[in-house]
Amino acid sequence: MTDELTPAERAALAPYFTALDGPVFALVNLPEVVKGALFARYSRSPKSLRRLFLDEFLGAGALAAASSGGARGLAAAATQRAERLYERVFVEYGDDSVAQLGGVHLACEGASNLLTKMLEWGRLMAYLEQSTRYVPYDDRPGGRYRYHVPAELAGPLRDRYVATLDRAFDAYRAWLPRLREHFAAKHPAGPGESESAWRMSVRAKALDTLRGMLPAATVSNVGIYGTGQAWEQLLLRMRAHPLAEVRACADLMLVELRKVIPAFLKRVDVPDRGGAWSQYLAGTRAAAREVAERLLAGAAPAPRPEVLLTDFDPDGEVKVVAAALYAVSDLPDDQLLARAQAMTATQRAEVLAAYVGTRKNRRHKPGRAFERTGYRFDVLGDYGAFRDLQRHRLLTLEWQRLTSRHGFVLPEAVTEAGAEADFRRVLEESAALHDAIEAAGLPDVASYAVSMAYRVRFYMAMNAREAMHVIELRTAPQGHPAYRRICQEMHRLVAERAGHRAIAAAMTFADHSEVALERLEAERAAERRRAASPS
Repeated sequence: MTDELTPAERAALAPYFTALDGPVFALVNLPEVVKGALFARYSRSPKSLRRLFLDEFLGAGALAAASSGGARGLAAAATQRAERLYERVFVEYGDDSVAQLGGVHLACEGASNLLTKMLEWGRLMAYLEQSTRYVPYDDRPGGRYRYHVPAELAGPLRDRYVATLDRAFDAYRAWLPRLREHFAAKHPAGPGESESAWRMSVRAKALDTLRGMLPAATVSNVGIYGTGQAWEQLLLRMRAHPLAEVRACADLMLVELRKVIPAFLKRVDVPDRGGAWSQYLAGTRAAAREVAERLLAGAAPAPRPEVLLTDFDPDGEVKVVAAALYAVSDLPDDQLLARAQAMTATQRAEVLAAYVGTRKNRRHKPGRAFERTGYRFDVLGDYGAFRDLQRHRLLTLEWQRLTSRHGFVLPEAVTEAGAEADFRRVLEESAALHDAIEAAGLPDVASYAVSMAYRVRFYMAMNAREAMHVIELRTAPQGHPAYRRICQEMHRLVAERAGHRAIAAAMTFADHSEVALERLEAERAAERRRAASPS
């Protein structure tokens, strides 16, 4: 479809479209509400997008504005029309899908590790979080360490909280240079080794080892991108949360988001719309907790391994074979399943080998046939590992409240370096503080005090395609030892417990090796890329 555009129209469109001729182009320099509303209207109009923008968003006098007011005048006119469109389509008719058409990049700084997990709960958003693997927490900006003090605490309990966390950070700060020296002596640079790559790897190893001392109150910075619909859902959940920090952050986010996409967020704090929705979420949480306390009273968790495969389909591999044949045959699903069941193990392996092909790196993944079966893992891992695994949002993941009741993980290197006594002291004080806050009737607030070396229980339910992604990514040599160990065990359970040996074999980049300096090869690769790139 080619638009017949006058010179004046082309001048009006030029700031907002990357191309004025041809069928493919991008929108630029427009408010999110305008881009979203334009696409919403696009779905019900025979006009091209550029013609629609001219006729229905700029309207009468827009071309004059182009020559006088310029881009600002055009954008203001378009925004007014977009707001009216959303008022009619989104608010009056409840067509939520139009709220997927505009997005915002938002930064949330100084967020505790409890808040970051809440921010990163939604599937359909993108997140980047400041890492405890690469950022040391030994500084004291403004004279205090970087941790959150919950507003719910007051008086002597607050004073005890601050003193306990200060001692934890003091110990972390004192041991960080000593752990770097320990690893530098234990893993000296090899002949010809890049000094920079080796030094960064030693630093990362020390940070990895000591992060278990840090409490869940440790603050981080999070960058988020999401559509209007995703932001609305996140805010509704946050406004129903029991922690004051989460609710306060939601209020701040709503103010800033309304500066960019106000039309998408009209319902969030309307009492009978978003307000009722948040009340529903808070009510179901409270009711579920009450019934659990009543019906599960006296029950204690039985001993379990770190990773347990609690659910899988014994016929899952057969079903994946049938699904692999579906798109390249004309047989119906049930008939393909019967044929796959009748095949020998060798024949099924042949089908999967063809479907998987020759994978040259872990980003080469087979198609959706691997989504035909799945696995549910119950994991009792340290909170630091959980933080990394929780970011895999396409699978289904839920976690229990962080407490000190499941014990903690003591890295061998802590003992080797002579830091065990201080490490244990920090964690014991953390547990005592947790128990004191919990006894004061603030169980959710108590989680702030818990050091990241303590274990938390969570489950991860995923299909085989997502399992391939998680296992291969998180067993890579540069990964943290804690989550490497968890995902290595997941891979073993897929093969041995589920009996899906061909599926496990397709995960060719699952790495079960032991690594001394996890970041070293990654730093070497980065050095090579820097050397090869033009200056």
